[in-house]
Amino acid sequence: MHRTMIKDIRSMIGNEAKVSGFVENFRDGKSMAFIVIKDITGKLQITVEKEKCPDMLDELSKITPDSVITCIGPVMENEYVKMGGIEMLPTEIKVESVAEALPIVRKEIPATKKKQAVERSFIDQRLNYRWVDLRTDENQLLFKVQSCIVNAMRQYLMDNDFIEIHSPKLIGAASESGADVFEVKYFDRKAYLAQSPQFYKQMAMASGFERIFEVGPVFRAEKSFTSKHTTEFTGFDLEMSYIESYRDVMDMEAGMLAYALGVVKEKFGEDIKEAFGTEVIVPTLPFPVISLNELYDELEKEYGYKPEGGDRSDLTTDAEKLSGEWVMKKYGHEFLFVVDYPAAKRAFYHMRGENGNPLGYDLIWRGVEITTGAQREHRYEQLKKQADEKGLGEDVKFYLEFFKYGCPPHGGFGLGVDRLTMLLLGLTIKEAMFLFRSPDRLNP
Repeated sequence: MHRTMIKDIRSMIGNEAKVSGFVENFRDGKSMAFIVIKDITGKLQITVEKEKCPDMLDELSKITPDSVITCIGPVMENEYVKMGGIEMLPTEIKVESVAEALPIVRKEIPATKKKQAVERSFIDQRLNYRWVDLRTDENQLLFKVQSCIVNAMRQYLMDNDFIEIHSPKLIGAASESGADVFEVKYFDRKAYLAQSPQFYKQMAMASGFERIFEVGPVFRAEKSFTSKHTTEFTGFDLEMSYIESYRDVMDMEAGMLAYALGVVKEKFGEDIKEAFGTEVIVPTLPFPVISLNELYDELEKEYGYKPEGGDRSDLTTDAEKLSGEWVMKKYGHEFLFVVDYPAAKRAFYHMRGENGNPLGYDLIWRGVEITTGAQREHRYEQLKKQADEKGLGEDVKFYLEFFKYGCPPHGGFGLGVDRLTMLLLGLTIKEAMFLFRSPDRLNP
């Protein structure tokens, strides 16, 4: 007999079905036993009348919370069953796997008249047993939402003539800046884990692919211990040719995010609000834009904020946070493009304008930077000059080769899927990833 997913169980009313999943709740009474079984699509009550099912008593005695079981039996309507008014009256129960007592408390257990409240385990304890922690409704919803937003962004780009590529993560030269990379032994020489697919995205432009994107792992050897940093994450990167300005890249990103958030809201908006208490807001187009200097002027005027030492060369974490408040207050918008950064804080491959500033941007969402994007320098001699200025000429020699034989004007951006998920659901980065990696966490 084929297994029926619980989301489809209503179609089996009056018929025999087979369901499998984890035991979420088990009440074993003298004459009746009630099991709530859960699969990735939903939950179902299994009702056992012990007098009618003496052959099941041995299997029932093995069941513990989070054990995995398979049940076969008729599916019946019952208005007294709170869980959708449906139950299964099993003719067969098989315990596939017995769970030991759980090593963590996944959710806070409120106090009752007979029992004290039980506090939820700390996040680092839960991460030690992440596979157990991930069984909660909220965590499984999180990854359904993440799948949805990535798929929607992918679909938007496919509809706009983009090609998906998969670039190597083992590279022969330290990418971009030469710092913050993981060095690995590669047979008889050194290799590095890629900080981003940046160089290979641009190689695709030199290959005539014109519009590409990639979803893949990104590695950063940064000793950061914040609520938004991690040493490995999933990047969503894009590059596009024949642009007239970096604003073409900004427009593409804004359109993609607005579309994707619209899809997420339609499919999961109510579930997200119930589980995480956050509203999915579909942004209007275009997104507000402001220069870095103007933004600091506004933050000083509105909040009295000045960066330490008067340094306006980059956005501080505090400035990011305040910019989220400011853009919501001024424009009623959650997103803000910040442009006109000085060259010192930008990558060497960003094209520069007449004033010498890179033609690029950061995108802030809910007070956190989620993207750096730019028009790239595609002219070989100028690009070589900018690499030499930062002392990177030899390190990026292989990359410079891409531009010797013709390359169209192009630009792109990269954003972190995990950070996007974190901000959408109001979590920390540790909670928003399947498995979190940091300088002191490499397991499980």
